Amino acid sequence: MFSWLYGAITRARNSLYEKNVFKSYSLGVLTVSVGNITVGGTGKTPLVALIAEVLAKKGEKVCVLTRGYGRENPKKRVLVSDGEKILTDVGQAGDEPFELAQKLAGKAIVIADANRVSAGNWARERFGITCFVLDDAFQHRKVRRDLDVVCIDATNPFGNEKTLPSGILREPLENLKRADAIVITRANLTKDVSSLKSQISKYNRTCQIFVAENKISDLVKLEEFSAKAQSAQSSEKQEMTKDKKLETKVFAFCALGNPNNFFEQLRQEKFELVSTQKFPDHHSYTQKDIEKLVAQADQSGAKALLTTAKDAVKL
Repeated sequence: MFSWLYGAITRARNSLYEKNVFKSYSLGVLTVSVGNITVGGTGKTPLVALIAEVLAKKGEKVCVLTRGYGRENPKKRVLVSDGEKILTDVGQAGDEPFELAQKLAGKAIVIADANRVSAGNWARERFGITCFVLDDAFQHRKVRRDLDVVCIDATNPFGNEKTLPSGILREPLENLKRADAIVITRANLTKDVSSLKSQISKYNRTCQIFVAENKISDLVKLEEFSAKAQSAQSSEKQEMTKDKKLETKVFAFCALGNPNNFFEQLRQEKFELVSTQKFPDHHSYTQKDIEKLVAQADQSGAKALLTTAKDAVKL
């Protein structure tokens, strides 16, 4: 019943945008949106960072606009990074905007604001932005975009194909027709994506479909990761020691939309995973959490704890 009502509301909302009853506003420059059609993590944050990096290399003045879920004051506009250094902390920014600011230091401005039209106009006037990348904006139709990219998780593309609250869809699958490009993520964690491609084509025959694999790029000690974040706040360069593999028993934890994908990724890459712990997405870690994690790791016989960059910014 509630899923039917939710689906009807989203259909009506989309129809009002298509009939121009609800207005979409241009930010005045090239605008790329990256989003999902489902709730939960689909691996869009690395794609946002990649697109921003590519545009920056082409000489664009890039700004990433993000809502910033889980931050302390969701109604406040926060300039997370001015493109050179990080100007706030993870509590004010939110974990994903802070992670993006760290990844894109020296490459892109990052702003957290629920009103992306207002934030975009402000950024363009203040910084001379020539290109915007919208994070998690497939449903944010108030902003007009030149390219609409949708990420779909190969391990659980659409759940039971029902909209919230009975399923994981943010809107009915028919709305994939709005996408200009679709990226199937985590393809390496499934056997085959051909059937998923066929399913997507039922709703959108013209968009390009890309297939992406998730890989662990490197391992960094937490103290070095934190030092890197601090150097980004002070504009001083701090190099990190990076490794590809940890030859010991590990305990993994995270606060992600799809935590099991992180754990499965570790197993696939032959980490000796002895135990795991998951927290709600965007969870803010406390000292008690950390002490409990260390105790759990000790009890499991692990010699190291592993987590993600999104989690590390909060530790």
